[in-house]
Amino acid sequence: MFPRNAWYVACYPSEVQDKPLGRRICNEKMVFYRDRDGKVRALEDFCPHRGAPLSLGFVRDGNLVCGYHGLEMGCDGKTVSMPEQRVRGFPCIRSFAVEERYGFVWVWPGEQALADPAKIEHLEWAVNPQWAYGGGLYHINCEYRLMIDNLMDLTHETYVHATSIGQKEIDESPVNTRVEGDCVITERHMENIIAPPFWQGAMRANDLDPSQPVDRWQICRFTPPSHVMIEVGVALAGNGGYHADPKFKASSVVVDFITPETDTSHWYFWGMARNFKADDPEVTEQIRKGQGAVFAEDREMLERQQANILEYPQRKLLMLNIDAGGVQSRRIIDRILAREKSEA
Repeated sequence: MFPRNAWYVACYPSEVQDKPLGRRICNEKMVFYRDRDGKVRALEDFCPHRGAPLSLGFVRDGNLVCGYHGLEMGCDGKTVSMPEQRVRGFPCIRSFAVEERYGFVWVWPGEQALADPAKIEHLEWAVNPQWAYGGGLYHINCEYRLMIDNLMDLTHETYVHATSIGQKEIDESPVNTRVEGDCVITERHMENIIAPPFWQGAMRANDLDPSQPVDRWQICRFTPPSHVMIEVGVALAGNGGYHADPKFKASSVVVDFITPETDTSHWYFWGMARNFKADDPEVTEQIRKGQGAVFAEDREMLERQQANILEYPQRKLLMLNIDAGGVQSRRIIDRILAREKSEA
């Protein structure tokens, strides 16, 4: 269903502060906490004594203490101690490789020995002060590949997001899809159109006249296991579109980290990184709220889609040329799954 030997976004650093965080990822129940040095650690969320969730416990001197009977666990999954009991012979529970980078906590659900931090994709917008980022987290009751399909085919914007980012020109403009290694790219360009409401607001924020015609672009990039980055923006028409001078455009990167929870649910870390008015927190919050409302519309559609699919499992879903981005992304995921299976 999902690759395991890969880095997934597990949580925001702010979610792991004074107490443990329990979260299921790739069907694995995990608990995240900080050790004595402040480093995030992850263990199986299962006390080896009576099976209680360790996430209901607390941290003491960098060790995780079970909130049921006080069993103390080390970051390697070995039992450290328990009041008045001999427990060092208890079997280890599983530990997971974790990295804190780019404003996220990443976890590797698979074989820990294969967890190379260098495999975490470089995110220029997260380290460059000329960029600003704002985002959030949704829990969505649908399998993660449906979200990838959704993000790799933005035709739905005309209908699902009619009052924010949708417009008829999306339907009327061809979409091109290509595969580069394990990366799938779909792109659509629209010329000499009026920007939809969301982008009119972005134009105002960047001191551009929102009543002027624009050239608009959408470039979606899927990289395994389940990350989608979408370059989006508008530029005053006739100034080069995507390649226009920054003074003529408002552009951003839509950030989508899709982390499977179960076979039919996922954690959706969404956000937008922009390279205009990067030092203006009011613009960041304005865009974050607008984008959050847009993604809430996706959530309702995707959850109802998943419910229909579960109710009618015998029905085959149909594919059109606009689905090419999702189809190619699934092929890459299937190839990775087959490789993991053969290596197991």
